Amino acid sequence: MDNQTFQYSKLLVEGLQVTSQSTLPTFILLLMVYAFIMVSNIGMMIQISADKCLHQPMYVLFCNLTLNDVLGTTVILPGLLRNILTDPSERHITFVECVIQAYFAHLNGTASHTVIMIMAFDRYVAICNPLRYPAIMTSNMVVKLSAAAWGVAVVLVGILIGLSVRLSHCRSVIQNYICDNASLFKLSCENTVINNVYGLTFTVVLFTSSMGSIVLTYLKIALICFKSKNKATNSKAIKTCSTHLTVYIIMLISGSTAISLHRFPVYAETRKLADIIFHVIPPGLNPIIYGIQSKEIRQKIFKLFRNDLNAK
Repeated sequence: MDNQTFQYSKLLVEGLQVTSQSTLPTFILLLMVYAFIMVSNIGMMIQISADKCLHQPMYVLFCNLTLNDVLGTTVILPGLLRNILTDPSERHITFVECVIQAYFAHLNGTASHTVIMIMAFDRYVAICNPLRYPAIMTSNMVVKLSAAAWGVAVVLVGILIGLSVRLSHCRSVIQNYICDNASLFKLSCENTVINNVYGLTFTVVLFTSSMGSIVLTYLKIALICFKSKNKATNSKAIKTCSTHLTVYIIMLISGSTAISLHRFPVYAETRKLADIIFHVIPPGLNPIIYGIQSKEIRQKIFKLFRNDLNAK
């Protein structure tokens, strides 16, 4: 049988290179991080859904981000935790499971950019056109923005992974701690020029659109703040924008590093670390930065804690 048409039903995941001494501490740390991300993000969604006072465009759009964080973390961390405790020679995954994991991992990364773009637009309208904000950010507009953010991600990632699935493969080792698109098409002995061209175009378009919209939005916000004499409004805008940009920069640097280092096998462990940071740090910070800094959500959380203390 021609090895270029052979298909492995099971693949071996390379995983993280963790020493025996650091296996348990690494597992415990990642487990605690996973628990915090899930509790904080799901708790934030429940709080926003249950409280009618929080049924505002900003919070509804924020729910897209928390949902994406829960999705991405669930796809990545449980498998990583399992592999840490598994012997390297036993870290198997079926090809179908690998494709599903790769799809949702890239969907998470792509939606992180598209959702933050629509959240930036919301902040732009709120700060630069406050009087028109209710007329622009209607329920219908929020639904359209959310659908666009997820729709673009679903289609683009579907094409990306589809191009890799069509290839036969002659290798059976995933050279990463999880399945992703690059690891999938590296299994093939066929010509992957189309995959590389689409993948590069996809990345450039996504990052350019994301960075361009963020830079343009916040430059306009900064200009409005510079012209405004209202110190309270300016302070609130600067606080919102600075925290938003902090998470975005962390996400952008870690994501671009992980993508770039796929072409340099010598930096494999650095790439894995950058990818883990991308899937762990922003989801952990988002509920704190976007949720706790919000006066309405902060008051609700403090009220909840006070009620619990009084009940005891």
